Amino acid sequence: MDNNSVYKVIEIIGASPKSWADAAETAINRASQSLSDIRVAEIVEQDLQIEEGKITSYRVKLKVSFKFKG
Repeated sequence: MDNNSVYKVIEIIGASPKSWADAAETAINRASQSLSDIRVAEIVEQDLQIEEGKITSYRVKLKVSFKFKG
């Protein structure tokens, strides 16, 4: 059994009108549709979109790592 592993890290951005947590969940749920074996997600940045003095969107930038297969 080989314990050596290789992981790739990419950045993704999720957005939600509700919260930063919901934005992160939205991003991971969508990424999981095309990436398999996601292991870790690190929030590296948070920001807000504001229109007419009101928050319209919470956004998070995530570094996501997943295991290479084969």
